[in-house]
Amino acid sequence: MKVFVTGGTGFIGQPLTRMLLQRGWDVTVLVRKPESAEARAIQSLGAQLAHGDITDCESMREPMTGAHAVIHNAAWYEFGITRQAQNRMRTINVRGTENALGLALELGIPKIVYTSTILAFGPTGDTLADETFQRRSPPLSCYERTKTEAYELAVALQKRGAPIVIACPAGVIGPGDRSALGYLVRMYVRGFLPPVLWEQNGRRAHVYVEDAAEGILRCLEYGKAGETYILSNGVMRHRDMIRLWKQTPGGFKVTLFWMPYPIWRCSSTRLPKSSSDSSVCQWYFAVNLPSPPLRAGSFQPPKQNGNWGCTFAAWNRPGSIHWKESAHWPIRTR
Repeated sequence: MKVFVTGGTGFIGQPLTRMLLQRGWDVTVLVRKPESAEARAIQSLGAQLAHGDITDCESMREPMTGAHAVIHNAAWYEFGITRQAQNRMRTINVRGTENALGLALELGIPKIVYTSTILAFGPTGDTLADETFQRRSPPLSCYERTKTEAYELAVALQKRGAPIVIACPAGVIGPGDRSALGYLVRMYVRGFLPPVLWEQNGRRAHVYVEDAAEGILRCLEYGKAGETYILSNGVMRHRDMIRLWKQTPGGFKVTLFWMPYPIWRCSSTRLPKSSSDSSVCQWYFAVNLPSPPLRAGSFQPPKQNGNWGCTFAAWNRPGSIHWKESAHWPIRTR
């Protein structure tokens, strides 16, 4: 079986590529820089490299031709970017998705998995939502806006009968995390974390990077075309997250301030407008999507109930393990 993967050298893509190879798939990964350390690493595992870019549709045609499945995992994830960079992000996240999914359909690929994000659903307020949740407010950051556009594009193709399965990971954590939260963890273990304001009962859905990769792979193996699946280890309050951080080496050299809820709500939803992407913190506070827990070895093709498919979003490792591994990673790599 042949699978074509975009974003195979990224945070989620590297373990995803490894898992595909371990299952015996013939894996071709689209890479912009074949000479990069990340590309060489997955090549050493047995992946074939195809030089190209999702913004250049024709660069994907030859390596995608003949594939039995396509996983479109590539995206640009960043916050606080300039307006010029926002245009580039839209080209990558929206047009790149249109190129990858459109070409896969043109070539008649029978199984397509698109990696989206729970940010495509937007803030859920006090609602513990599943995949049927409909966005209630406009996106607050360029990343959220472009990923929402790409998600809506994929859903529109699903409604036209395209064999697309959408995976929506929660906030991904784990060794190698270079997100804003990952930087906070690395600053914490070095004792450099600056004063922080958090609403103590604010909630955040998270998923461990290996679990996110496994979930995407199982969407490929068992997912039903036309469905969307949230991939999450569950929801954690900020207070509980900090408590777990304190169990790792490192420390806070300043006081951690808990922000009153009314102030937190205002500051996390009404950010100043400027020529840059000001919504640096929005992703961290806004989403609180849940998923029911399953046990190890209990993965089965999901029971369908409309578009609800949370049976995929189920994992067997406690959150404390995820956070400890995330916090220990910068110590091991110093």
